[in-house]
Amino acid sequence: MTGRQEEHDEKSSPLEKTFAVLEFVAERGGASAKEVSDALGYPMPSVYRLAKALVQTGYLVHLKDQSRFELGYKPHQLAVSLHRQIGVPSPVKAVIAELHKRVGMAAYFAVYRGADVVVAYVVDSPQHPRLTPLSFGFHEAAHATAFGKIMLAGMNTPQRDQYLSVHGTRRLQANTMTDPQTLATHLETVMLDGIAWEHEEFVPGKTCAAVGVHNGAGMVVGSVAVSTESHLMQGKEADVELALRETANVVSKYFRTGR
Repeated sequence: MTGRQEEHDEKSSPLEKTFAVLEFVAERGGASAKEVSDALGYPMPSVYRLAKALVQTGYLVHLKDQSRFELGYKPHQLAVSLHRQIGVPSPVKAVIAELHKRVGMAAYFAVYRGADVVVAYVVDSPQHPRLTPLSFGFHEAAHATAFGKIMLAGMNTPQRDQYLSVHGTRRLQANTMTDPQTLATHLETVMLDGIAWEHEEFVPGKTCAAVGVHNGAGMVVGSVAVSTESHLMQGKEADVELALRETANVVSKYFRTGR
């Protein structure tokens, strides 16, 4: 173990180590204790102890004949619960599907849970695929995604500063806005215009746009968005904006009235 690994191991709490093991196994689709130890820098006895606890609680299974660990059934149960909590009503799904068909682009519905923006529903096709990794549950890079910018624009300055201090504004692409002041100025425009655009800030060669969804109290509770290759968006901006605004109005009405 390197000095840096030893320092990390000493500073990490048992809970952090346990989740690190779980996340590594999940990301790899399974791993041996040695692979976990080599990747995370934890001693083998620690890996076995943490993995044993995860096996006993149903988060991992130990395939003894293969000398490896894989995900158990508990993560699936949690995923089902998450889907239930932020489940998308059928009428909203239908509207997002219509948006996809209308503009010929991948269409998204994102909800805001506390200080996070979570992708709740995606409609795409082989001809108009979603942005990778924008699938259910994605909740990162708010500063570089169109629906994330809608959320940030709706925050007051202290809320936004606190959010960005925790999540950061790391550079994902050459166009990603990482300077806080530049981002703040951009978000002011988003707030005034009511629409957020993202030009190759998240994925190279891709452009996204989003419009906020409001509840009965007028609060922004989510957004509808589309994405496509940047060259396919050229000349269609006005049509896309109109489609997004009309879709957002329909979804907002549903959240206000239930129909």
